Amino acid sequence: MTDAVTAPIAIVEEEPVRRRPRRPRRLRAMPARWRITAWIIVSTVFTLLAVGLMGRSILLSNVEQDANIDIEQEAQEFLRFLEDSSTEFTSADELLKEYLARQSVHTNEIILGAVDGAPVATANGLVEGSDATLGFAGGQTLVLRMLDLEENAGAVESSEAGPLRWGRVDFTAGDTQGALLVLQFTEAPRAAVDQSVITIAWVALAGILLSSGVAWLVAGQILAPIRAVHRVAREINEHDLTARVPVNGTDDIAAVAITFNQMLDRLEEVYATQQRFVDDAGHELRTPITIVRGHLELLSDDEDERRETLRLVSGELDRMTRIVTDLLVLARAQQPDFVRIAGCDAATLTLDIEAKAQALGDRRWQLMEVAEGHADCDPQRITQAVLQLSANAVQVTEPGDRIRIGSRFVGEGAERVLRLWVQDEGPGVAASDAARIFERFVRGGAPGDTAGPRRGSGLGLAIVRAITDAHGGSAWVDSVLGEGATFGIDIPAPETTDAGHAAQATDLLSGKDA
Repeated sequence: MTDAVTAPIAIVEEEPVRRRPRRPRRLRAMPARWRITAWIIVSTVFTLLAVGLMGRSILLSNVEQDANIDIEQEAQEFLRFLEDSSTEFTSADELLKEYLARQSVHTNEIILGAVDGAPVATANGLVEGSDATLGFAGGQTLVLRMLDLEENAGAVESSEAGPLRWGRVDFTAGDTQGALLVLQFTEAPRAAVDQSVITIAWVALAGILLSSGVAWLVAGQILAPIRAVHRVAREINEHDLTARVPVNGTDDIAAVAITFNQMLDRLEEVYATQQRFVDDAGHELRTPITIVRGHLELLSDDEDERRETLRLVSGELDRMTRIVTDLLVLARAQQPDFVRIAGCDAATLTLDIEAKAQALGDRRWQLMEVAEGHADCDPQRITQAVLQLSANAVQVTEPGDRIRIGSRFVGEGAERVLRLWVQDEGPGVAASDAARIFERFVRGGAPGDTAGPRRGSGLGLAIVRAITDAHGGSAWVDSVLGEGATFGIDIPAPETTDAGHAAQATDLLSGKDA
């Protein structure tokens, strides 16, 4: 028995389909100013060309129409002459000679009389019966052909005389057949039209040159703000975002410059926020990093010392985490979605804040006032701000000290604000610190006090001010050194109804202790 050997199946991998790379669009090498001028010139040329061709066509049509009108007028005059003189003449020859003797013709007109198909007289006195009848070679042949045609009018093209229009009036006088033939030559009027068109063309060319210069100047004025934007964008670098585009007027180009400047304002604000964040982070994190590094470098083998060192290091790392968190909050405060405005009940908000504040420390918490009414604000951010004020009050007080919390509506109508405040019995804030205590890394307190707010990072009150600024409100402090301090925030809460003052301050739960 022979074992069958199975050959391995070869798997052929298909080559990936190679897509032909897209050809990059060819960049426009011509400057925008030249393109605008060129398009204006091209559109002007096409417009003038169309107007010129249409005008020439209309003028040539008028030449033909005028020729027909002259022929019809001459025919009407001859028919009236026939009606008035039909009994005076016994032959067509006499009638035609009498009528033609009374006629005067212009340069491009010939009036000819014929009897029995042969020319007999003309109004301009030329010799009859020869080429001199029409004044150009082949005239006799052309006249005979017109007399033999069945049509009474038409247009012909003569190699000697050019284009012409003709009309014929047939009549009978006595025993003879006569005909009056009127010829209108249009070569000279058509040439005059062409000469007028040529003159207009030269004037149009001068107008095109003039409009080209005007288009060049206007395009330069239109693109001047764009060049200013380009110049400013080229001058801007990562260290200087102060350049702005000058704005002149209120047109669309000015709107582009204004929008560009607004974009630069936002970029400068973002860059300043980022730079301030980096500077603040570097400034505040340098100290804990140095402390951690120093303790780790001097880490002892003794277990008790190691435990104490790790405790100190852990505390510094916690402080670093808190600093970074606070800095991120401040950085995010520059974003438009930092606060989310919604309607909330001021009383419920105050009661929730007081309940959460009790967990911050073993203090006698008292709720002094509760505002009754509604306000449009971000409840979470307002809670964060008031709890930050409460946490600062805990830092500057001792267990069992009294901390008061309250809220009230202040003002009326559109000027009404929701005021929330926290009052402590700590050392107070020096007058020199009160003006700048809400700035970053400013720690207030009594002179020489190291147990007060100086133990914090100096970012808590800055966060409070950032929250109030985002609401369009303000943060404030009222303190007498050595007699405690009252920190508060005012949030705009304009009245929207006339049902009375819903924001009425009341002394509620004034004796409540935590």
